[in-house]
Amino acid sequence: MIDSANAEDRPNIRLYVVMGVAGCGKTTIGEALAAAIDGTFLDGDAYHPPANIEKMSRGDPLSDEDRWPWLKIFGQEISVRKGPVVGGCSSLKRAYRDYITKAAGEPVLFIYLNGSRDLIARRMGERQGHFMPTSLLDSQFATLEVPASHECAMSVDIDATTEEIVENLLHQLDR
Repeated sequence: MIDSANAEDRPNIRLYVVMGVAGCGKTTIGEALAAAIDGTFLDGDAYHPPANIEKMSRGDPLSDEDRWPWLKIFGQEISVRKGPVVGGCSSLKRAYRDYITKAAGEPVLFIYLNGSRDLIARRMGERQGHFMPTSLLDSQFATLEVPASHECAMSVDIDATTEEIVENLLHQLDR
């Protein structure tokens, strides 16, 4: 992962994807980060085809075949926006992150929202009106490949307020 102490080693990046399992705060943190850096926020969920939403709503996890078209569209959408762009997308596997980066055609910094299963399950139980049931959380954690040290990624602990998390991110991003 990118060492925030070595910002000069980080390529000039304008695309950020806030990633992690369902319920970790991708939309909340992504919107707040985009506002803080005067960027645009895109919610990856908005690019799922109806069949994916229906499948997850039933409590069925997505397969890779379900995800590839969605990830390609999402990667292309973040790249066509002007200025800094923050996207919210689970990006659970390294192959998904590589695919998004390829579709974007430029470097993407993945921001992993790291939290315990208990914390995330509690937050999922408190949210209203989302299609993703808590019953899929275990499959999300089973699929998750935490970004490795050689990836263009950073991690932030989510056991904090939104403001504290964004402040931590801005510090790590040297903004």
